[in-house]
Amino acid sequence: MTPQTILILGGGVGGIVTARELRKRLPREHRVVLVDREREHLFAPSLLWLMVGGRQAESIQKPLKRLERKGIEVRIGEVEQLDAESRRVTVAGTALDADYMVIALGAELYPDAIPGLATAGHNFYTLAGAEGFRDALARFRSGRIVVMTAAPAYKCPAAPYEAAMLVEAFCRKHGVRDAVQIDVYAAEPAPMGVAGPEVSGAVKQLLAAKGIPYHPEHQVTTVDAAAKRITFANGATAEFDLLAYVPPHRPPRVVRESGLVAESGWVSVNRHTLETRLTCRLSSDQPLLENGAS
Repeated sequence: MTPQTILILGGGVGGIVTARELRKRLPREHRVVLVDREREHLFAPSLLWLMVGGRQAESIQKPLKRLERKGIEVRIGEVEQLDAESRRVTVAGTALDADYMVIALGAELYPDAIPGLATAGHNFYTLAGAEGFRDALARFRSGRIVVMTAAPAYKCPAAPYEAAMLVEAFCRKHGVRDAVQIDVYAAEPAPMGVAGPEVSGAVKQLLAAKGIPYHPEHQVTTVDAAAKRITFANGATAEFDLLAYVPPHRPPRVVRESGLVAESGWVSVNRHTLETRLTCRLSSDQPLLENGAS
């Protein structure tokens, strides 16, 4: 069997799970190479707990180089160019070629898409944003906290709702709940719509039970950091004293320039296999696994 190279772009949860599973299943002569610009893997789901002081940064990060103990090669560097046709990428000035490529770069957070948003609040989908909100919350004694989704499409649909309830629990624990109003403003029509109407309804009931008003279909257009005011496309406005937000998302630049992005603005894939339009044409005739799976 001719040795093959499988290149995995992105060291998030998806990239790491893919690399580990391939390494376990593939013969050792095949290379599994994972690429990421960060040396540390940040377990993003724990940012919700960090933002209310329940976790520390060092406890939710691990060096990616630890994967080398499992026989996975790790390359640290920015993915600067991506040629999906030839399965070649440029990482920190060095070209890497692959027989198979998995793109797991995730979404790029894009708060600057909405005027004023980046300076008005805390993007709790980042480590710096979650830590900034944590520090502000620790000093907060009274006023209005707004948890907001700035666009209807974002990763981890449960996160903003869990964040709001964690903030509510923090305020109760520290004896300031009666002086703090917590609101959730959402660009989407219902919470966790992808999970179906029953789950969506249950989330709304949880929010209501905790005294957290929910405002769906509020697409933010601008945020005035000085006045602490949010303006929405439906003409409504909302005042806040402390703002935690999920920013708009978009594909990373190298993906946008790769030719894989469809009219939707995202990579079009087979919903069952996550194959792109290039998969069938580019796949090798030689299976990587003895049972023919690739």
